[in-house]
Amino acid sequence: MPDREITLGHSPDPDDAFMFYALADSKIDTQGLRFRHIIEDIETLNRRVMNAELDVTAVSIYAYAYVLDEYALLQSGASMGDDYGPLVVAPNPMTVNELRGCRIAVPGLMTTAYLTLRLCLGEVDAVVIPFDQIMDAVSEGKADAGLLIHEGQLTYTARGFSKVIDLGQWWKAETGLPLPLGGNAIKKSLGPDLIRTVSDILRESIEYGLANRKIAVRHAMAYGRGMEEGLTDKFVGMYVNDYTIDYGERGREGVRLLLDRGFKAGVIPTPVNLEFV
Repeated sequence: MPDREITLGHSPDPDDAFMFYALADSKIDTQGLRFRHIIEDIETLNRRVMNAELDVTAVSIYAYAYVLDEYALLQSGASMGDDYGPLVVAPNPMTVNELRGCRIAVPGLMTTAYLTLRLCLGEVDAVVIPFDQIMDAVSEGKADAGLLIHEGQLTYTARGFSKVIDLGQWWKAETGLPLPLGGNAIKKSLGPDLIRTVSDILRESIEYGLANRKIAVRHAMAYGRGMEEGLTDKFVGMYVNDYTIDYGERGREGVRLLLDRGFKAGVIPTPVNLEFV
């Protein structure tokens, strides 16, 4: 596999930057593979994976339900919220029941955050806004409330917003399981040997970041849109952890149950048979 290029999609946020720091900065042996980093927001990556454009990519767990024939989930790279996750916020305090009559800005209709919102509320009057513009959109009156992913989960109070519901807490209360938000998907057509090699390299990159946390966090700060080092480190700690190295049985069960509930609720059109590699 000498000098083989692998396209690697990930989003421009601190946890993905932290995971792939070792790769981006040539800190580990890539075994003759060249990784071309493609950095785009998660909804764009979800659309690209549906067109089978990328060899390996971060993907929303919800979107993965639509690409089972082409892609498998790698055991490493998960973003899991264990009793925390995407937040719905509003300019003024409101109840969850009041949300049902609101227009909610969401970061994409294929994001796991949106799927979880649907499972929580049922039908939603949603308007799609890029994830890093959602609070601005709500402030400008384009929506009544906003569904926050990435660092917005830590910065919303500084913008004067009130939390309505934490969907990770809701999911944990419902199921006792962590909420699986995103993972790394890999093309099955790469074949078992190359898949195994890529899997080992990506896991090593995650482990390198965790073992060299301070420098990896500083690298990730460039993707935090103004977050200082302490807040960046806190955010990274939320979504790069033991579940990221390996889903584990609880993590895998969380994925299965989330997608099964999505199917039973009529949000996902067909049953999902998961494949982890």
